[in-house]
Amino acid sequence: MSEPTAPPARPEQRRAGWFITGTDTEIGKTFVACTLLHALRRSGLSALAMKPVAAGFDEHGRNDDVERLLAASSVQAPRALVNPYGFAAAIAPHIAAAEEGRSIELPRIVASFEQLQALADVVLVEGVGGFCVPLGSTCDTADLAAALQLPLILVVGMRLGCINHALLTAQAIAARGLALAGWVANRIDPAMSRFAENRAALQARIAAPLLGVVEYGTTPEQAATLLQMPDRAR
Repeated sequence: MSEPTAPPARPEQRRAGWFITGTDTEIGKTFVACTLLHALRRSGLSALAMKPVAAGFDEHGRNDDVERLLAASSVQAPRALVNPYGFAAAIAPHIAAAEEGRSIELPRIVASFEQLQALADVVLVEGVGGFCVPLGSTCDTADLAAALQLPLILVVGMRLGCINHALLTAQAIAARGLALAGWVANRIDPAMSRFAENRAALQARIAAPLLGVVEYGTTPEQAATLLQMPDRAR
């Protein structure tokens, strides 16, 4: 993948932020992002989240992930900045973009992020799918994280096979020279066998702190009291 060319924000403009990535799709990135937004609000900080790329919109032009992030944010921001790229079909974004005759441009996303930084103390950025999802022929979500220059929070969907997925993702983050601020164990499978042993295996192998365990069936407001916030970023 080619390196993005978007320039970094000037140091005096930088505020706190994290990039939320995951081991796969449908493993709770949006849930954890909303949980972190509630935790930040509880700590007295203004916070909002953006979903730069979203696929799957209803007949009213609404995407569930985007709507949940908007509702959990303490600052209301323009939808065009929160979600610069939205595609109708719920498919891989590079395929959706090609079918609609559009291209996903990283500089536009970086510019939207920098505008959002002026509105809140903390801006979270939720990726799409896993860490290396293609956004076009020359870039992917790893390039996006690098362009934004944000440390990452990894959401691990706790189910059979999660150890391999989590460790490969952590290795990919390190290979890109990016910082992993922490990871969250999200219990998407309440019947997972040997949960404690799997969690311990990940803690022993991921060189970043476990920020907390999200229990199945909790709300973001409830889970916000269970997560430890990573060190302030930027």
